[in-house]
Amino acid sequence: MKQDTLRLYDYHVWANKRVFNHLKELPSEVYQQEVKSVFSSLEQVVIHLFKTDVVWLCAMSDKNYEEIQQIIGKYSAEMENKTLEEMESKYLKFSEQYIDFLSSHEDLNANKTLKHPAFGQLETRISELAQHVVNHGTYHRGNITAMLRQLGYPGPSTDYIFYLYEKQGNQK
Repeated sequence: MKQDTLRLYDYHVWANKRVFNHLKELPSEVYQQEVKSVFSSLEQVVIHLFKTDVVWLCAMSDKNYEEIQQIIGKYSAEMENKTLEEMESKYLKFSEQYIDFLSSHEDLNANKTLKHPAFGQLETRISELAQHVVNHGTYHRGNITAMLRQLGYPGPSTDYIFYLYEKQGNQK
């Protein structure tokens, strides 16, 4: 089970790298170009993905709601006016913390209790929270693809099956 969770998170990082690489191939202004969509720009989706990954690693690490809000505030200030390349670097560095965290836990199915002021208490497991991070990323990578199409560009292929083929050595 631990290897399954680590593989899913590895897929998440792989898919996000594909998005970063794809966006870097486009004209630089596309990243911040305003779009009438779920987010106002591709930049805003990238920031949202990063901040959400931070939230859930903090939650898995037993930080309380107030601590998480402070950490997100710090990251929000750091992300202002960052280039795509700077966001990619920040994301890749942060993803190493996830891998270290997930790798260092013996039992990713151990019970975890989360408390949220609006949603209440949740009994879950780290493996389920990691699955949520991956699902959330997949959802918003879909937003990125839709937004790119609105702007006249194709989106990157980030389906899990392509990850599996690439890891097996059958696809670039």
